[in-house]
Amino acid sequence: MPVAQRFRRKSAEQDEAAPRPRLHAVGADAYPDWEAVYRDNVDRLYRLMFSKVGNRPDAEDLTTEVFLTALRPLRVSASVGEVRAYLLATARTVLAGHWRRTLGREITTLDEERDIAAFEEGVVDPRTPARAEAILAQLPERYGRILRLRFLQACSLKEAAAELDITVGNAKVLQHRALRQAAQVAEGMEP
Repeated sequence: MPVAQRFRRKSAEQDEAAPRPRLHAVGADAYPDWEAVYRDNVDRLYRLMFSKVGNRPDAEDLTTEVFLTALRPLRVSASVGEVRAYLLATARTVLAGHWRRTLGREITTLDEERDIAAFEEGVVDPRTPARAEAILAQLPERYGRILRLRFLQACSLKEAAAELDITVGNAKVLQHRALRQAAQVAEGMEP
């Protein structure tokens, strides 16, 4: 008997002897596929991220990072509620990593319903613009300028670097230092 036939025969015998996985019913509140998970949750996660970081490029990057991080461990057979809870927990972790990279410290509090509702309604604490200007006024001119470009004018890192006539790498370092100093200034101010 040729080797290929013996191998096929042995594989067929092993397949018959191996226990078959048990099937379980998936509830009607489960997603049919990964595309449905993405479509149902992408807008909600993007709005949440945008409400936290305040600019489109970072919100898009963080939303993508949430889905890429959650893709492998998440079961498509999980209920809609479980998927949403897992994506929110993943978003919290991704956002904490973002703040750790940019501010040098973790900020992990998310009040999803309040943040999304405030974003959709356009509700902003009336003291926020004045507080932001007070913080920016206490920073060195270059720090204030990079933060204004990135977060108030929603420029990309590349656009901000071009405006400041510096390299993108230098703009990253400048933004990082500016955010750290702004956080220190904000801590010293009254809430």
